[in-house]
Amino acid sequence: MINSSNSNSNSMMSPASANNAAQSPGLKTYFKTPEGKYKLHNEKTYPAGLLHFSHGKTVTQVSLAPLKDKPIQAQPHSTSSFGVTSGVKSAAARLLGGGNGSKSLSFVGGNGGSKSVSGMSGRAGSFGVTSSNNSGSIPNFDGKGTYLIFNVGDTIFISDLNSRDKDPIKSIHFSNSNPVCHAFDPDAKEGHDLLIGLSSGDVYSVSLRQQMQDVGKKLIGAQHYNKDGSVNNSRCTSITWVPNSDGAFVVAHADGNFYVYDKSKDGSADPSFPVIKDQTHFSVAHARYSKNPVARWHICQGSINSIAFSTDGAYIATVGRDGYLRIFDYKNEQLICGGKSYYGALLCCAWSMDGKYVLAGGEDDLVQVWSMEERKVVAWGEGHNSWVSGVAFDSYWSAPNSDGTDENVVYRFGSVGQDTQLLLWDLEMDEIVVPMRRPHGGSPTYSTGSQSSHWDRACPVGTLQPAPSMRDVPKLSPLVSHRVHTEPLSGVMFTQESVLTICREGHIKVWVRPEFGETQTSNSESLLGTSLKEKPPISGKVVSSKFQAMT
Repeated sequence: MINSSNSNSNSMMSPASANNAAQSPGLKTYFKTPEGKYKLHNEKTYPAGLLHFSHGKTVTQVSLAPLKDKPIQAQPHSTSSFGVTSGVKSAAARLLGGGNGSKSLSFVGGNGGSKSVSGMSGRAGSFGVTSSNNSGSIPNFDGKGTYLIFNVGDTIFISDLNSRDKDPIKSIHFSNSNPVCHAFDPDAKEGHDLLIGLSSGDVYSVSLRQQMQDVGKKLIGAQHYNKDGSVNNSRCTSITWVPNSDGAFVVAHADGNFYVYDKSKDGSADPSFPVIKDQTHFSVAHARYSKNPVARWHICQGSINSIAFSTDGAYIATVGRDGYLRIFDYKNEQLICGGKSYYGALLCCAWSMDGKYVLAGGEDDLVQVWSMEERKVVAWGEGHNSWVSGVAFDSYWSAPNSDGTDENVVYRFGSVGQDTQLLLWDLEMDEIVVPMRRPHGGSPTYSTGSQSSHWDRACPVGTLQPAPSMRDVPKLSPLVSHRVHTEPLSGVMFTQESVLTICREGHIKVWVRPEFGETQTSNSESLLGTSLKEKPPISGKVVSSKFQAMT
């Protein structure tokens, strides 16, 4: 997703215009693909009265948060409290900002205990139900479900993905800085599963379930890292958990550094990293004491705009203001490969589930496809009319009418941009036409001669490549191009049953896949947010050859 550092030219909308934009007048509520129609299922946004921009504007990012079952132990609770089921959570969302007086809300926490809150503030952003109309509770509610976490202005909002309600069920306000990035780990241990990075450089880890059990608008039970920018006071730009690490996470900053933290260690900062002598060279420094952060990676001169781990956690990709994609061996702290955009900064990156390909997009309006085996760009996607701000592989997609007799693997991926469009692409490597060398004094040929020098061999490990010539890289054309929002987009996500598109102003649309369209219409509590852990995604599908890259 794009970072706010690259988006300062566009001002934030007013709350009133934001709500109007959420209605998306004149936009179609479906788009067609070869496998059928993707239909607009619902939209998520924020109540107009909850926005504050006292610390400037931000670009909305979204984290998908599937909360799992927790052991239930019945505990004594107040008879005046009200047990909230998933249906009541939707009703509670409609109470955002409404009413005065005493209210009470009961949730059963991760330990099975019931929590009651009385005298809740009637300010906009609080939610709850009155005790006068209800008695008793449902002791087995544990918050299981799939939630969307997104930032707008100085607030984090939490919405129920499966609810038809547009408004969030929870808001968390930050008084001194704006939240700009966040990440959720469904398998986190020790309670804290949500990371939040701020424009001040501060970082928090919290329990999402604990935040939802509390009716207030402030973080509770948070671990605070890099407090007041004691280690790095530049803006957080991207944050992610390290896969299979049992509590490690990485925070990227606008000054070209990222820091590795271990949530099992003390949150107090260790600012004793050595001075970076050469801002243009990659370097890694480790903490002298057993404190956070445990390591600093200096990546580049200028902002790191996005970071992404391969699924197994072996590699980390970064893209930056300097226009380079860099891919590192995370364990061995070694640069593997990388290369420059055709023009301008790179803003986003994403891995295929099998770790074979990396996508990158940015200010050159192109989507780069990098091969880990070849260690270079193997295709460029042309179709956007403005900066590419979000990319993602659709690991749940499989080609329709496939008999599985061919050996060709096809990848589906999506991209969004500031041109307000969602583009879907099919990558079929066996069908890509490799450009040939231009004969001396003649035109480029794709049928005779030797391969372009870009394709002669895999690049050496540790090499950062310049941008190749446009004629040396195969071109992909989008399978689908659809204008999905009225404002520039900041991200795209895929679940088993849907595609999510995110507007940078804080509006989210959920597009249901063709095979789930009918059931979604009749079942508003469908499992739109099935997590990666519940059903293994598909990394590629064996299909017959149908796709030909344009050259």
